[in-house]
Amino acid sequence: MTTPCRTRMDPLTLEVVELIGEVVARYHQEYEEAAARHGLTGAQARVLGLLSLEPLPMRQVAQRLKCEPSNVTGIVDRLEARGLVERLSSPGDRRVKTAAPTAEGRRVARALGDSLDFAREPLAGLSRDERLAFRGMLRRMLGAAGAEPEAGAEAEAG
Repeated sequence: MTTPCRTRMDPLTLEVVELIGEVVARYHQEYEEAAARHGLTGAQARVLGLLSLEPLPMRQVAQRLKCEPSNVTGIVDRLEARGLVERLSSPGDRRVKTAAPTAEGRRVARALGDSLDFAREPLAGLSRDERLAFRGMLRRMLGAAGAEPEAGAEAEAG
């Protein structure tokens, strides 16, 4: 059985793919460096950043980060030991543990986010309409349902 031959990417698509790869690599490098300045690994910084948006059950943290729950448990253990995260029992089911940032954890997450200039500075050079269009394209590329902004999403993009 033979596999169908894929058509070659046109030069424009190839360049876009390479540019996306370069943006991702630069972002990850800056993120790892910023995390290290705060004494965190990249994975710890990602978990802390996610939890600073909202406390989450451990299983949901793993799902959002696309990793095994046991990995999240170890990361949260280390963040908890540093006083950046605490575990809370879920009101609906005491067997479910929710991870939440402490006040210090929120402060570190803010400082970490404030130190990430690579993505913020180039995006600041785009108009609001360009950022909205770019967000829409990224959502469409990722297969987000509807790719249309939800109610109230425009206010957050400004």
